[in-house]
Amino acid sequence: MIWQLTQVLWVGGLWVLHFGLLPALAYVGLAPLLVEDVGRQVSMLLVAFAAFCGGLQALVLVQAKGLSSLWRDMRGQLLLMAMVAIVAYFALYAGVPQALRWQLFCYLVLGLTGLLLVLQPVPGRARLARH
Repeated sequence: MIWQLTQVLWVGGLWVLHFGLLPALAYVGLAPLLVEDVGRQVSMLLVAFAAFCGGLQALVLVQAKGLSSLWRDMRGQLLLMAMVAIVAYFALYAGVPQALRWQLFCYLVLGLTGLLLVLQPVPGRARLARH
């Protein structure tokens, strides 16, 4: 249950921001610079939240399948890829704040990784179905 909740929160949040909130703010008529600033600030918070949720998901996966599942299991590989995208996002934010396109690229990699993670089965669910 923790796996699914954290997944909905971070993956859903990433996608809702760019396909729901920011277009709605632009449609309402807010100044484009204000919409861009809101997007940048909320994106940073969502990426930090994704790091927390991804860490929880990694713990759930390790409890269900063991430590080696982080690099042998597709879910673990996707979580590791998400963590790399998060680290790159914050490294670019701290080191090269003008590299907004690269930050957006990291954000999109994180979002696509999350979508691929949604398609994977929940850890431990298949084990319960066999018993």
